[in-house]
Amino acid sequence: MSHHTKLSSLIFLSVVFLFLFSTFLPLYTTNRFTKKFLLSPSSACNFSNGNWVLDSTKPDPFYDDTCPFHRNAWNCLKNKRDNMGLINSWKWIPRDCKLERIDPWRFLGLTRNKNVGFVGDSLNENFLVSFLCILRVADDGAKKWKKKGAWRGAYFPKFNVTVAYHRAVLLARYKWIQKQSTDSNQDGVKGIYRVDVDIPADEWIGITDFYDVLVFNTGHWWGYDKFPNETPLVFYRHGEPIRPPLGLSDGFQVVLENMVHYIQKEVPKNTLKFWRLQSPRHFYGGEWNQNGSCLFDKPLEENQLDLWFDPSNNGVNKEARRLNHLIKEALRGTDIPLLDLTHLSEFRADAHPAIWLGKKDAVSIWGQDCMHWCVPGVPDAWVDILVQLICISLG
Repeated sequence: MSHHTKLSSLIFLSVVFLFLFSTFLPLYTTNRFTKKFLLSPSSACNFSNGNWVLDSTKPDPFYDDTCPFHRNAWNCLKNKRDNMGLINSWKWIPRDCKLERIDPWRFLGLTRNKNVGFVGDSLNENFLVSFLCILRVADDGAKKWKKKGAWRGAYFPKFNVTVAYHRAVLLARYKWIQKQSTDSNQDGVKGIYRVDVDIPADEWIGITDFYDVLVFNTGHWWGYDKFPNETPLVFYRHGEPIRPPLGLSDGFQVVLENMVHYIQKEVPKNTLKFWRLQSPRHFYGGEWNQNGSCLFDKPLEENQLDLWFDPSNNGVNKEARRLNHLIKEALRGTDIPLLDLTHLSEFRADAHPAIWLGKKDAVSIWGQDCMHWCVPGVPDAWVDILVQLICISLG
């Protein structure tokens, strides 16, 4: 073989090798990263660790009080809440990585012909309202959507995308059973809420094939303020009462275990799933029904957080971290990533609707709202994080 022929062969083989290397290495690394992300998003990037920075150059929110998907009590602009400009000048900066602001056009383009569902309590609805109002910027033809048992949602016709919320506050099915008047037991119980720990609530049991992304949460209803002794939760399995009866905390754990098992078994494997950890409350000076308030004009400092939220201090806002611990245990070893928005939200005592609820006498009846969030506000940062994780996964 001549020197010229050898050289030509060597060049040809080198070109082929470079082509194969450049073509398949990115696929290999992408698949490895995606697999790693799906199993543990925190190992790829921890968005929950960081701090809020006052940023005078931060762009205005994508939406205002005219968004048709608002819920009135959280529409703090319409309700003339103080300091809304300041509330929305704080920017969440993760320590480990860069958090991009959502691009609604890019996101809807990436999720074209796909559907995103939220399942859980009103804090997931709070999340959804922010999401819908942001996405509407990219499709002003968006229409309200309440099919398949959805409590609230929107359809974006330019992209054939549906984003909706299914209200299932305990995730498991529960129903009220009135105490029979013939019952002579004088224990003060008016009736019970029967919870079937092994049956998902009707509102979401039939939807798991419809959504390509699902965000679950529960926890904010698991308290004695919602289910006092005279109207308690009573837990059933296989149609029979669990013996001995479970208390609230044990019942929460059993429901978590069963709902996680159902999701693992019934939700399609290629559905992207998240479990959102708790949203912290900021009641100061008492519970919601004991004149607790949240009239703050700036975020808490990092050294204040344990005092407010560590369960060992037994404060009024201790349940978020306590329930998070139980949720993390229930999800250990599953392929459902945690969406940890608790820590970044703990700082923001200043960003709740508080007394600006949009209805006369609402505070005197219900107390201040130091649980839900103004929108626009903190949930917009939740959206940025969720969207970045979805975009990483979908590529």
